[in-house]
Amino acid sequence: MSKFKEYINETVNEMVHNVTWPTWKELQSNTIIVVVASIIISLFIFVMDFGFGIVGDSESSWRGILGFIYHMF
Repeated sequence: MSKFKEYINETVNEMVHNVTWPTWKELQSNTIIVVVASIIISLFIFVMDFGFGIVGDSESSWRGILGFIYHMF
């Protein structure tokens, strides 16, 4: 049990004294970067899915890439 207490004490000491926490401004700017990157990546995936989803068989509905793969099997 003493090793567990020592581990907890060392962890708290590390988190309080040795970890460099971001400022509020840094946190906000990094959050904006992540949100914008997520939107760009999701739009890219949507465009790819839409492009591959237009297939020329008897069904005229859009299926997307997953619909195309499921239709193959």
